[in-house]
Amino acid sequence: MNPKKLLVELIGTFFLVFTIGMTVLGHTSDDGVIPALAIGASLMVMVYAGGHYSGGHYNPAVSLAAFIRGKLPAMDLVPYWVAQIIGAALAALAAIYLKGKANGFPLDLDKKLPHVALAEFLFTFALAYVVLNVATAKATAGNSFYGLAIGFTVMTGAFAVGGVSGGAFNPAVAIGGLMMNIFKVSYVWVHIIADLAGGAVAGLTFRYLNPDDR
Repeated sequence: MNPKKLLVELIGTFFLVFTIGMTVLGHTSDDGVIPALAIGASLMVMVYAGGHYSGGHYNPAVSLAAFIRGKLPAMDLVPYWVAQIIGAALAALAAIYLKGKANGFPLDLDKKLPHVALAEFLFTFALAYVVLNVATAKATAGNSFYGLAIGFTVMTGAFAVGGVSGGAFNPAVAIGGLMMNIFKVSYVWVHIIADLAGGAVAGLTFRYLNPDDR
């Protein structure tokens, strides 16, 4: 395991979650355009910055998809998860220090957990599916658009279902959101399970569609 890859994953996840915290904390549901744009852009630039080094996952669900697809060694999976979660936790602490915890986030998700689960599963699947196809597939090797595609997928998901699930699409983001009081203990587990399931299904889908791409 290359510790430098873990540092890249930590840094990328940090700035993704920090951007979420700084654009969401103190805002209302009517301010949703700016956070979605900023979050998608932050992921895009971090993918461009670190994608060539660590794969630019910044997301345990994407790392799981890459492992199932065959682009992440089994011995690297858990260390990637640990680095991503540490990055998210540090980002949450930094955002809390600068802006304080969320004071009654406008989304009440406790009453619609099946909706949360479906929305999180679908767009985490979409995110991991896009990552595998634009950043790991032989047919798209060497392209210059992979960061845009990945960042825009998250932005699209935030616009489409952010009002339904909070738009995590990432277990590390869910943990950071829990620390910032954006998400609650009572339902954050739904984000984590649905996001990992979306990543796993994306990995299996890629293998089925591309049996010769190993």
